[in-house]
Amino acid sequence: MSTDIEDFVAQEGRQEAVERIRREIDSSGVTYLYFQFVSVTGRIMGKGAPAAHWETFARNGFQLVYGATANLFIDRQGDYIGYGAESRELIGIPDVDTFCVLPWDPKTARVFCTLFRGREEEENPGAFLTSDCRGNLKRIHADFEKSTGLHLRVGTEPEMMWLKLNPDGTPSVEGKTKPYCYHIDQFSELQPVIHRVIEYSTAMGLDMIQGDHEDAPGQLELNWQFDRAEYTADRLTTYRQICKQVGREFSLFPCFMPKPFTGVSANGCHHNISLWEGERNAFLPEGDNPRQPSKLGLNAIGGVLEHLDALTCITSPTVNSYRRLWDAGFWAPLYADWGYQNRTTALRVSAPDRFEYRSVDSAVNPYLSMAALIIAMADGMKRKLDPGPPEERNIYEAMAEGKDVHKIPMNLGDALRALRADEVVKSAMPGEMYRVFEHYKRDEWERHCATVTDWDIKEYLDILP
Repeated sequence: MSTDIEDFVAQEGRQEAVERIRREIDSSGVTYLYFQFVSVTGRIMGKGAPAAHWETFARNGFQLVYGATANLFIDRQGDYIGYGAESRELIGIPDVDTFCVLPWDPKTARVFCTLFRGREEEENPGAFLTSDCRGNLKRIHADFEKSTGLHLRVGTEPEMMWLKLNPDGTPSVEGKTKPYCYHIDQFSELQPVIHRVIEYSTAMGLDMIQGDHEDAPGQLELNWQFDRAEYTADRLTTYRQICKQVGREFSLFPCFMPKPFTGVSANGCHHNISLWEGERNAFLPEGDNPRQPSKLGLNAIGGVLEHLDALTCITSPTVNSYRRLWDAGFWAPLYADWGYQNRTTALRVSAPDRFEYRSVDSAVNPYLSMAALIIAMADGMKRKLDPGPPEERNIYEAMAEGKDVHKIPMNLGDALRALRADEVVKSAMPGEMYRVFEHYKRDEWERHCATVTDWDIKEYLDILP
């Protein structure tokens, strides 16, 4: 019986695609390749190699320690997160159709890779590596499509801030522009940066469609066309890589930290989601109400609301994420409810054919978030969960009038507990994925709790007598 890695390499048409990439390498003058994958936190990891060895890597892949899926970081006890130093090495095999020349360095190209266990391992040799978040999304999405005939399409709203650099080259906590939302003058001040980002994004396959200046210092949101979940996740990862390069070119720091400033809006990354059967949008209204999604769409909303606490741990994944929720007055989605064009609820039906999942910020790993949303919606559809009537009022006014609404976790520790208790959402992190994620985020929370901050000193240094 063949292994996963053998089946992957032997896919129909793959050898022809490998040969096509060789011709592209030779004709374009590419001399170096990045073989990259995505870690548990969304960082881009991998290896580089001369392009002369493309065929060897396409066939055999590269090897790297398992702990690279957790950024090869250590926890507060000094142990490597996820995997110890005694662990074996993963194998990364290129997804040939993701090959792309870097527009800022035409001698270099990148290709995303799928990760596998080693071929000679005693346990599951050559199997898919379950701590590969990108591979997991593709497999979870494929299983969902096979069982339901539906697939998930996603558009993201990737807010981030362009910060100035200090004289020593380190990032300052000062935006390049003023915090004036939708002001074209502030947008224009960043126009050279925008032109460069769009130029590189277009060259790397992102269909850029619109953008604006948001209401925090140096805050931009540039959007591209929605697509299948796995494609959108790859493009968000690519977009972040592009912004980092443009920052180097303009001596600016592209900041994807959720909440670098108090008193202004944070960086969100709303997911606009819809389920499709072929080219038919399955969320479109069925009855007389032109605003209300189909029964299937309502069940999908019900599934997301049912699992919102656990989802919050994945889509607001850092200690800093919850500063966004506590800094009141900036439309942060604190409550498990839904409505039409209602920005005070966690889910907003932004158009009859899609809804906006708002409890997600700029630090999100999109492969984890989209896999979890698929699983949550599938549960809602299976159990025919009713999300209840849409909330038309400002949620705070509705609560003042007596409505009982569940509040999402307000810190990473509570969110981790909610995830641990939710077996449905945990199934979106199969095999070793949940263990690696939980280890990483539990350590992050514990390090935060153990750290004496400037706030502690200011608040308590002169506490007595």
